[in-house]
Amino acid sequence: MTDKPHSARAHLRAPKKVSIKPLSSNILFLIIAATAAIGFIAGTNSNQIMGLIGPVFGQKVYAGNVDLSSVEATYRALKANYDGTLSDKALIDGANKGLVAAAGDTYTLYMTSSESTTFSDDLTGNIGGGIGAEIGIRNNQATIIRVLKSNPAEKAGLLAGDIILKVNDQPTTGWTVDQVVAKIRGDVGTTVKLSIQRGSDVKDYTVTRDTIINPSVESSIKNGIGILTISRFDSETAGLAHTAALSFKANNVKGVILDLRGNGGGYVDAAQSVASLWLNDKVVVSERTDGKVVNELKSGTDPVLAGIPTVVLVDGGSASASEIVSGALQDYKVAKLVGEKTFGKGSVQKLIDLPQGAQLKVTVARWYTPNGKNINQEGIVPDVVVPITTQDVNAGNDPQFDAAVKTLGL
Repeated sequence: MTDKPHSARAHLRAPKKVSIKPLSSNILFLIIAATAAIGFIAGTNSNQIMGLIGPVFGQKVYAGNVDLSSVEATYRALKANYDGTLSDKALIDGANKGLVAAAGDTYTLYMTSSESTTFSDDLTGNIGGGIGAEIGIRNNQATIIRVLKSNPAEKAGLLAGDIILKVNDQPTTGWTVDQVVAKIRGDVGTTVKLSIQRGSDVKDYTVTRDTIINPSVESSIKNGIGILTISRFDSETAGLAHTAALSFKANNVKGVILDLRGNGGGYVDAAQSVASLWLNDKVVVSERTDGKVVNELKSGTDPVLAGIPTVVLVDGGSASASEIVSGALQDYKVAKLVGEKTFGKGSVQKLIDLPQGAQLKVTVARWYTPNGKNINQEGIVPDVVVPITTQDVNAGNDPQFDAAVKTLGL
C-alpha cells in the first residue's frame, strides 16, 4: 500500500535465484532507480528501485583464496578494546559489505537477509501492510495521487486529490513522502487514522491495513486510444500486458500509449514479452561479456499490436528493463518515444544466494539495444522531449501524456 517510487515474463518464466551450489543460474539485470516527484504508497521503494532481468548463463567458479589475516587482526583488536557491545553478525555483515563495495561498482552489492527480503518485496510490489494508495506532495501538502482498486483506502472512501493533514493525529506539515509512507504503513490488521481535507471539508478516516500487492500492469481505453501502464517488469507482467493488448485489438483502438515512466526495471523475460507485442522474431537485446556477445534474446512471432501507432512515455526513472523495451521499439521504428531522457542502466547482474539468507548482486555483463548501443550512464533520448514541472504536478497536469496523444496524430 504505501511506498514511494523511483521518481524504480508470456512466456511466464518464473524467476529463479542463483545458488552458490553447482546448479544452473539465472542472470539478472538490476537497477537503482531515480527518485520521482510522486511517491508511491504501493509499489517499489525509490531508494532501491532496481530492475532484475534474467537469461541463463553457465556459473563461474573461482577457486582462489585471499589472505584475511589482517581482517582477523582488526577483529581481535576491536573486540579487545572497544568500550561497548559488539555484534559478531553485524561485524561480519559489515566486512562482507566492505569487501563487495571495494569493487567500486554501484550495482555490485552485498545484501543482508533482511535487505534481500526487502529487495524481493520491492520487485514484486508486495510491501506488506498498507492501505493501497499512492502518495505525492502537491503544493507542499501530502496528497493521495491514486487509490488502488479493491484495497483498504478505496473501501474506506478515500479519493485521489485528498490532502492528508494528519496521520494518527500527527500533523504532516513539512513531512517528506517517505515520512508519510512510513507512518501509514504498518502490520496487517492494525489501523491508521488519517485526517483528510477534501475541498473545504475536513474528516477523519480510520483505515485497517491489509496486505497490498500492487499489479505491475494497468490498462484502459480512452477516446479510442489504448493506455498500457507498466510500473515494473515482474512475473505477472507478460500475461497482464498480453491480456490488455488483446483487449485493445478487440476494441479496435486507433493507437497505443505505453507508459514506462518511473519504471525501474524487472525480469528480462517480461521485457522480452512486452516488446513481443510489437516485434516479430526480432532481437530485443543482446548481452556482452568482455566485449563478446554471450546471449541474444528475440521477440516472439505473434505481435498482437504490430501496425498500431504507438508512443512510449519515458522519463529519468525509466531504467533497465524499461530501457530495453524502449530501445528496441525505437531502434525498429515501431514506436516514438516521448518524455525525458531515461536513466541509463546498461549492465547485467547475477543474483547469488549466500549463507544465512544473504545475497550477492554482481555485475557480469553489459546489454545492448538491437542497433548495438549500450546506454549505460547515457540513457535513451526520446524522439519528442517534453519536461514536466513541479507546477504541472501540483496542478495535476500531464504535458507528457498530452504530447503522446498529439504525437499519435489521431
